[in-house]
Amino acid sequence: MKLHELSPAAGSTKERKRIGRGAASGQGKTAGKGHKGQKARAGRGMRAGFEGGQMPLQRRIPKRGFNNIFAKKIASVNVSELERVFENGAVVDAAALIEKGLVNGSFDGIKILGNGELTKKLTVKLVSYGDAEKTKPYSESALAKIEAAGGKVEVI
Repeated sequence: MKLHELSPAAGSTKERKRIGRGAASGQGKTAGKGHKGQKARAGRGMRAGFEGGQMPLQRRIPKRGFNNIFAKKIASVNVSELERVFENGAVVDAAALIEKGLVNGSFDGIKILGNGELTKKLTVKLVSYGDAEKTKPYSESALAKIEAAGGKVEVI
């Protein structure tokens, strides 16, 4: 087979519509635009959602909700995941959590939650992501489980 022998599959292409080329073409005179009106004019495009002057749907429906631009994005990790991924005596910090794939890099803080069981002695070193007293990087149940397993939690 040579390049000049290549052709598209049967039925995959069609001829373009040649509008405004006389009455015999079937698309002559008004060129498929009908008679007069906004849609027959040059540059006729109307923006998305335009309803002919009627109040558009996106403006008729009430606004709902609120998006806090100052909210912090907190990654949560359960003690069951620490049990599964880390060895006994390991140091758990932000870098270790990212390396093990438990947390991706786009976060403002990390919080350890108490879901699951922990039998390994781990040292958890995390940074408080706000006011140190109000935003601890661990829940009370997580702290209890880590300390019960012989580990310790340090807030840097």
